[in-house]
Amino acid sequence: MNLAEIETFLTIVNTKSITKTADLLFLSQPTVSHRLTSLENELGFSLVIRNKGHKQVELTPKGMDFIILAERWMSLWKETLELQHNQEQLLLNIGCTDSLNIAVFIPLYDKILIDYPHLDLSIQSHHSSELYGMLSEHNIDIGFVYHQLHYKNIISEKLFEEKLYLVQSEHPTVEKPIVHTDELDSTKELFLSWDDNFQIWHDRWLSSVSRPHISADTITLLDRLWKNADTWMIAPESVIHELSRYRKVYVSELKNPAPNRICYKIKHKYPKTTSKRAVELFEEILEQLLHLERKEIPIGEIWDGQ
Repeated sequence: MNLAEIETFLTIVNTKSITKTADLLFLSQPTVSHRLTSLENELGFSLVIRNKGHKQVELTPKGMDFIILAERWMSLWKETLELQHNQEQLLLNIGCTDSLNIAVFIPLYDKILIDYPHLDLSIQSHHSSELYGMLSEHNIDIGFVYHQLHYKNIISEKLFEEKLYLVQSEHPTVEKPIVHTDELDSTKELFLSWDDNFQIWHDRWLSSVSRPHISADTITLLDRLWKNADTWMIAPESVIHELSRYRKVYVSELKNPAPNRICYKIKHKYPKTTSKRAVELFEEILEQLLHLERKEIPIGEIWDGQ
């Protein structure tokens, strides 16, 4: 069993086609078939079902089970190469949602850059559902998401949860400490779907009335587009703290509150050995950050984050 055979098998799994696999790997179809057969002979069982006339390759039950082992084999090979090239500098691949990266983890990244120069960071922003797939394939070492999905080789752990509030400009149209969504003009809303539970709540209380004025998928974009004084949004605590760094805001609680947003830390059950120390170090620094008290958000008054 060698790298070429494993790579060929995993490519077949993704493409479901001998022809497409040959094109992607710049090989002839007979070479792809030979590698697959050689791997099956060495393993002692068939990986694919060979049906004439079928364009798509179908895996046998043992072929399905072998995917996990093949991915781990490839991961170990990559780790071996990393050890050969760099034995001192640590590298950590982190996957987060945009709002977590911008509103929560920036101080953490700053601390690492200053105090831990031997730790290199590769930071990627993706949706929660995408991060599970990336972690499953070892494209990231640790991830932070807003909902739990059941993946065979992924461990999830609740990290923190936070409350959501109504946020208006320093000239609020509804100047009250507690507001019901019925009192809001939904055509003036700035909207970002914070998680699945929020989306369900929003569909019930707001989307049935009219669509938001602006919908976006990053808080940076929403902040840049917040031009009018009469617009508003519903946002979690961390995002409100971030917004208050650049503008004065008026924050109210909701009579019909949205569900708290829960953040989960996800890690692979079989982590790469080369990233183990980097993950442990990152978690130590993260634990210190989470224990720092965040300034309480004042309700029913204009606030600039000071």
